[in-house]
Amino acid sequence: MANHKKQPKAKEPVRIRFKQLSDGSQSIYLDTYYNGKRSYEFLKLYLIPENTSRAKAQNAAIMDAANAIKSKRIIELANNKAGLKKSKPKTRITLHDWLQRYYDDHERKGARGNKVILNTQHILDCYNRKALLSDVDKDFCLGFIDFMRNTYIGQHGQRLATYTCISYLGCLRGALNKAVSEDLIPLNPISRLTINEKFKAPESKREYLTIEELKRMIAAPCSREDVKRAYLFSCYCGLRISDVRKLRWGDIIRDGEQCRIAIVMKKTQAPLYIPLSKQSLLYLPERTNQADEDLIFPTLPSAKGGCSPALKQWAKNAGITKNITYHTSRHTFATMMITLDANLYVVSKLLGHSNLKTTEIYAKIVNKKKDDAIALIDREFADTH
Repeated sequence: MANHKKQPKAKEPVRIRFKQLSDGSQSIYLDTYYNGKRSYEFLKLYLIPENTSRAKAQNAAIMDAANAIKSKRIIELANNKAGLKKSKPKTRITLHDWLQRYYDDHERKGARGNKVILNTQHILDCYNRKALLSDVDKDFCLGFIDFMRNTYIGQHGQRLATYTCISYLGCLRGALNKAVSEDLIPLNPISRLTINEKFKAPESKREYLTIEELKRMIAAPCSREDVKRAYLFSCYCGLRISDVRKLRWGDIIRDGEQCRIAIVMKKTQAPLYIPLSKQSLLYLPERTNQADEDLIFPTLPSAKGGCSPALKQWAKNAGITKNITYHTSRHTFATMMITLDANLYVVSKLLGHSNLKTTEIYAKIVNKKKDDAIALIDREFADTH
């Protein structure tokens, strides 16, 4: 009998890969190598630590979904190689009209970010007013990115800021995801862009008060007692000014000796349920005969930046030269918690962050300050040896 050599197994053009995240989970992505080109597609699927049988079952279901997407991508590549390209969608809707439908849908649902959609639509019109939704491929997206980065000039003669470009590209991504879900396009080309092809956000600068500076602010006089109380209250609980303005007495729940806040955050529309420290309670106004539906800080300036004049003069009275806005109270709370060695995950929940990476920015700030402090020793004793 003739010996048959074992045929080597053909390499798959699409492979499942994993990226380890700081919270212990793993992000799943596809690594595609086709026609000499490599691309990555993050699936927004995550594996969690398998500490329980339920976690193992969840991970198994997630892997089934990832393998199904992988198989679909392999079939798409095979069809393309055989000349069996997908037929284009029957609709001839323009990208401009699709953005309008996307905007109208947001309006009906009362969702946030509608102005960003209109601004994105305007920039896309400047880039290619006649583009069809079916024309939007990877090259189109790369051209749009280059247009925002190097060509477009705003009405005040300025280039778009990097964060603005990130916002507009994110809006386009959301609109294209919606088109994929409605079977108008087969896939979202933005998901095929590499990290280097997208915009890279600059390192975020967050101004905050140290514990020593916070003590100086407490001791210093302020022309507006309501502003001072509200700001210090936020320094000890991390609430945004938008949530402090609408905070009502009924939102504070007493649970034995512990008081808690139960609200829906204005910015994210996510529920927040957090305990209040005794220090934070010191800066609440005295409650006399107010009803549960009455505002706790009814006299706070309502206009954007309305607290700023009083805050800046107050900081000056305290001998602090930092640019103090109301939002520095939230940054102060976050950095203070991490400085006092609070668990990062717990701090994330206290702030109402949906992504731990957002909270990690504060940890980086605190670690940098520690490094700077140690560097002072080397500088002080550099000439002693």
